[in-house]
Amino acid sequence: MYPMMTPARMISLSLKTGMMLMEAQMVIGMRMMGMMGMWRVHPSENARMSSEKVAAANASAVAASKAIMAGKPPAVIAEAALKPIARRTRSNVKRLAARGPGKP
Repeated sequence: MYPMMTPARMISLSLKTGMMLMEAQMVIGMRMMGMMGMWRVHPSENARMSSEKVAAANASAVAASKAIMAGKPPAVIAEAALKPIARRTRSNVKRLAARGPGKP
C-alpha cells in the first residue's frame, strides 16, 4: 500500500515536472538554433525530433497504464508517466549541448 499524497511528494513531483519542462525548452532552443545554422546538430535531427516524441509518448502511456492497473495512487501514476519523457529530454539536452554552437 502506498502512502497518501504528502506535501513532500507533491513538491517532488512538481520539481521533476518543472525540470523536464526546462530541459524541453533547452532542447527546443538548441534544435531551432540548429535549423538556423547556429548550433551543431546532426543532419537527422529534424526527423529525430518527430519520431522520438511518438516513442516517448508511447512509453509514457504504457508506464502510466501499468501503474493504473497495479492500483497505484495518482502521484505514483504521474511519476511513472513522467519518467520516460524526462529521461528523453535529459539525454537530448546532454547530447545537443555537447555539440555546441557553431557551424555543423
